[in-house]
Amino acid sequence: MTTQISDKTTIHLTKEDFASDQDTRWCPGCGDYSILAQVKKVLPELGIPREKIVFVSGIGCSSRFPYYVNTYGVHSIHGRAPALATGIKLANPELSVWIITGDGDGFSIGGNHMIHILRRNIDVNIILFNNQIYGLTKGQYSPTSPVGKITKTSPYGSLDEPFNPIEVALGAGATFAARALDRDPKHLMAMLRRAANHKGTSFVEVYQNCNIFNDGAFAHLTNPATRPENVLYLEDGKPLVYGKEKDKGIRLNGFTLEKTLLRNGEIPGDVLIHNEKENSPAYASLLAAMGKDSDLPTAVGVFRSVERPTYDEEFHRQADEVTQKKGKGDLKQLLIGGDTWKVD
Repeated sequence: MTTQISDKTTIHLTKEDFASDQDTRWCPGCGDYSILAQVKKVLPELGIPREKIVFVSGIGCSSRFPYYVNTYGVHSIHGRAPALATGIKLANPELSVWIITGDGDGFSIGGNHMIHILRRNIDVNIILFNNQIYGLTKGQYSPTSPVGKITKTSPYGSLDEPFNPIEVALGAGATFAARALDRDPKHLMAMLRRAANHKGTSFVEVYQNCNIFNDGAFAHLTNPATRPENVLYLEDGKPLVYGKEKDKGIRLNGFTLEKTLLRNGEIPGDVLIHNEKENSPAYASLLAAMGKDSDLPTAVGVFRSVERPTYDEEFHRQADEVTQKKGKGDLKQLLIGGDTWKVD
């Protein structure tokens, strides 16, 4: 990839330029490798110099990610990556900021930070590695583990109703929400590319296999033999059709999605046409819930992609307006001004 960084300087970037000198310390066979590989393929396409890219992570297996890309990076504290990323983006709007998090880091201790960065629509990219388990701390159930999951902290089965990350993101007002599979690299790369080009907070959930503590959690979605009947690929402007023979569609019955069989390749008028630009998140939420406790497939792709002013742009616009009206502030006066009191 050729990147023009000035009138006189051109740099050529490839995926190898984004490989760091650190040994990758994930378990052999972990789905994290696939995500890392696709990110390193997408980054050269963005036309952004490495020194203007920063990866911020929290704690967990996924959060080792910043060590493995040759950019700036912050391996921060548990669940607080969105807070640090917010500060970085506000301090330097020219940076391309990426948040790397997991289902435990992002939706347990970091859940509050996650919903607020989504509602603010700060121009950053979030990749959620969802393996439905705590991997780094050796196999405890996580906020996305299914009910009944037997783990070291739920020996008789988890009683918690799990989060659906896409539903949570949509409920928080995410302007871009997508889902991908670690073992479908071509589609994963396409989702990362779409996220990177979105203006605002992009949220990509990746179903990622933990072959040590939760192996096969998504096998029915990733196995080539079963994938066609269990996965619905969302494509904007195209009908919701799936199956090995493309003989099944999704229609709306009241407030519920249901499966309908297609005959002779004809698509009935009641089969839904995907619209990722639908302003209301209700439709996307219905799609996000598919595949759980039903005979419907699991949807992957872009659920929602809408435009809304970003927090960082509004922040700097407001600061400029106030500065024009009141002039530049005086830090010393700010510190010593206002009401003071003495405590005896």
